[in-house]
Amino acid sequence: MLEGRLVRLRAIEPSDRVRAVAWLNDPEVTYYLTERYGRAGSDGGWLSDGPPPAFDDVRLAIETRDGAHVGAVNLHRVQAEDRKAGLGIIIGAKDCWGRGYGRDAIETLLRFAFCEMNLNRVWLTVTAGHERAIACYRRCGFVDEARERDGFYKHGRYWDFIVMGILRRDFDALHANSSKGEGDA
Repeated sequence: MLEGRLVRLRAIEPSDRVRAVAWLNDPEVTYYLTERYGRAGSDGGWLSDGPPPAFDDVRLAIETRDGAHVGAVNLHRVQAEDRKAGLGIIIGAKDCWGRGYGRDAIETLLRFAFCEMNLNRVWLTVTAGHERAIACYRRCGFVDEARERDGFYKHGRYWDFIVMGILRRDFDALHANSSKGEGDA
């Protein structure tokens, strides 16, 4: 279990599937998702049965400090030789949007990626127009790296993809003061 300020990232449990399926069947929750998921009883692979392949994929549930399961986060396409991975996140509990859970989950997973997995780069793609997510990623230290024009067709139109990334040195610089003085209060 990984501890953040507001959330815990924990192993995905079978009981999480019901919530995940409901989230992935909610058009408001999935409006900006860049991955295509199945409908009805499918969780689109977020909660696949069995353990993930070794070092290829890290999938974790996001829960609040009081134990409410509110989403999922993952590192995918991990390339150990290049020390990089992609990041995906979903906060499915709409009543938890805008409360800092996503940012805390991302920063907690980045800390694990850089400090425990020894990655150097984490990247993600986000749909242009998803301003809330883009702002969150920027606050976490991600920077725009590329734009794939008309890279995704959804809701009857083409959307641009924005590729964002963060390097370990940028994360370390952004969080250099966060470990100082924690026990001094």
